[in-house]
Amino acid sequence: MDTTLIRQVLMDALSLQDVLVTGDGSHFQVIAIGEIFAGMSRVKQQQTIYAPLMEYISDNRIHALSIKVYTPAEWARDRKLNGL
Repeated sequence: MDTTLIRQVLMDALSLQDVLVTGDGSHFQVIAIGEIFAGMSRVKQQQTIYAPLMEYISDNRIHALSIKVYTPAEWARDRKLNGL
């Protein structure tokens, strides 16, 4: 599975500002940034990311997925705090 494909699937399916995907083989890390996450519970945020990727998870092209989600304001604050 390719990180570019995962990014494209998420960008096409969800109203996101940006998606960063790293990983190799079948283990991936996703950082998703979008207003869509404002006011959502952590569980609902995770479900929102999993939903468009279920085809790839169910056929094991994605074996492990680590997800972090941010609103644009949270992402700006987090990047500033981490010096990025």
